[in-house]
Amino acid sequence: MAAGDTTIPSGRIRRAAKVGGLVGGQTARAYATKAANLARSEQGRKAANAHRRLEAAEQIVDVLGEMKGAAMKVGQLASFMDVNGLPPDAREGFQAKLATLRDSAPRAPFKEMQKVIEEDFDDRLSRVFAEFDREAVAAASIGQVYRARLHDGRQVAVKVQYPRVAAAVRADLQNLGLILRAVRRFAPGLDAKAVASELRERTMEELDYEHEAQAQRAFARRWRGHPFVVVPDVMTELSTERVLVTDWVDGMGFEQVMQLPQRARDHFGEIVFRFFFGSFYRFGQFSGDPHPGNYLLLPDGRVAFMDFGMTKWIRHGAVETELGILRAGLDGDAPAVHGGLAELGFFDPDDPRFDPDRLLAQVRALNGWYASDRDFTITPDYVATLMVDVGDPRSQYWDMMKNETIPPDSLFANRMQGMTLSVLGALSATANWHRIMCEWLYGSPPSTPLGEAEAEFFGTLPAPLREAA
Repeated sequence: MAAGDTTIPSGRIRRAAKVGGLVGGQTARAYATKAANLARSEQGRKAANAHRRLEAAEQIVDVLGEMKGAAMKVGQLASFMDVNGLPPDAREGFQAKLATLRDSAPRAPFKEMQKVIEEDFDDRLSRVFAEFDREAVAAASIGQVYRARLHDGRQVAVKVQYPRVAAAVRADLQNLGLILRAVRRFAPGLDAKAVASELRERTMEELDYEHEAQAQRAFARRWRGHPFVVVPDVMTELSTERVLVTDWVDGMGFEQVMQLPQRARDHFGEIVFRFFFGSFYRFGQFSGDPHPGNYLLLPDGRVAFMDFGMTKWIRHGAVETELGILRAGLDGDAPAVHGGLAELGFFDPDDPRFDPDRLLAQVRALNGWYASDRDFTITPDYVATLMVDVGDPRSQYWDMMKNETIPPDSLFANRMQGMTLSVLGALSATANWHRIMCEWLYGSPPSTPLGEAEAEFFGTLPAPLREAA
């Protein structure tokens, strides 16, 4: 993208050329560094290699951020995953750079975005909105968000899709192998096969804002009146395939939350955890995109959740089976862990490659953060360790994992849970996660003030919503 050019490249060849040039250029520079290392001391070689990896990772972020579409979405997926491909002293600074992918500065000019709005409404902007701020307040992989006021005085958020982004997404889905090859330079733990499968299944849904509006309406109904979760209402009459209008909410973004005292970050982290994990375990419906650009801390301590373009329904039986596996892991019941994973479709129950005791050991390793009845601080390093045992060749369980067939439902749920834990790690959130999990695993009484408030809310839901849940 040339300086001053804000057009999103949409053709497959042009987008492939950008990523291909990136990969090729990095390969050439890696060889040059290797050649120069022949004349360097061991310490000099380590420093040069570390500098080269960081430089390559930063260049990848810059290119994917410019491209938008599914290319940027891959970068967002990696932005909360394992970055152990980088030197330890560079990881914190690079994570800050990755934050630009989660809340990227707007680049598409307003006149292009206005054209999308007026085409979808078949009307002039001034006839639909009394006021419209031309400066976007947020931008992501597929669209930008603006603040506006309706003629009846309501403040609204207007999410508008980039022009030509649909073609760009389709091109990226054809070029996924090349894009993932680039991203794995800084995130070697990224499961390329799993990410490719998920993106092909879900990203096209994100292009249909009417689909997102329907999902958000369902979440808003279920959580309306909740003591600490807010889901903005959708203006159905003003939402189209490429424009989504919702209630406006004012709040503090994630980077600001990160500057709060630890006690406030713990409170925020528990709310995030209860929303994403609780949606899955209570209802089997959850938002599959928990990166922190999608929620705000409100002045009254509640958290508003936005962006429901990637949502998933899981059948009740599958959720119950997963809960049974987690209970079996805590109870040390290896046959039950093996049987549950086989029931979900990870492997054939008679396959001798999957030893029940080793499967139990893996589940217990993954569940260590809530296995004991004690306070536990989730850190970025701990999450990086978990990511290895989820699906990385460095894991001691890789000989089993490489032969598994991950069911689509489990893939999507695991990704949501992994990214939520990554957010908690960024917050260094502390809680007795064991007691919170036991609310869903065993129906135990709530163990925190937030849990008590939530139990009261869900215990008094109107019957139709309880039955829908």
